[in-house]
Amino acid sequence: MRTTRTLLAAVGAAAAFAALATSPASAADTVLTLDAQGGDAVAVGDVLQASLASGTSATLYSSATGTSGITCAASTFTATVGDNPAAPGTATESLSAQTFGSCTSNVVGVLGVTSITVDNLPYTTAVSSDGSVAVTPASGSVIQTTVKLSTLLGTLTCVYQSSGLTGTASNTDTSIAFTNQAFTKTSGSSLCFSAGYWTSKYAPVLDTTQGNRAVYVN
Repeated sequence: MRTTRTLLAAVGAAAAFAALATSPASAADTVLTLDAQGGDAVAVGDVLQASLASGTSATLYSSATGTSGITCAASTFTATVGDNPAAPGTATESLSAQTFGSCTSNVVGVLGVTSITVDNLPYTTAVSSDGSVAVTPASGSVIQTTVKLSTLLGTLTCVYQSSGLTGTASNTDTSIAFTNQAFTKTSGSSLCFSAGYWTSKYAPVLDTTQGNRAVYVN
């Protein structure tokens, strides 16, 4: 009987070891992890979402140091994880949606902001282990935002473009932040400022596929 129990224990231990050996790589091996740095790995195909960090606004100002332009109290983004390699490395996501709402303008002659639309989606978002974030358009395309303003003369359309954006991911509040990202006006009236500088901070970034678990960079 003792021999049988010993044999069964040995078989059980071997099976447990085999299961560990064949399980997915530990989260500490991937760039994006859940719940903590070194937590469970974020799976390819998972959908990530975030809204503006509490107490912040998204702004599109006419200069990097000024406060004239557009302020939005609401904004969200949605992205799907395309690759989550071993850390240190760079994970990639497909940014499929970005919205802006509750927007106002302090530009003279502008009565209000009718809409802000992000065009030419999806964009590729690359998040590296050092916290750097890069957003790029598809080959041959540009990052583009169309702003519609309400004025006494009617609705004006302003189009702004950029070749790429850079941001920073932080594990302190699981955020992604963009500061004074430069856009150039490509069409629109004189009431459309000639250049736009976009600033926003999104937090927390959540994996909605996994029950809104926070996403960290490893």
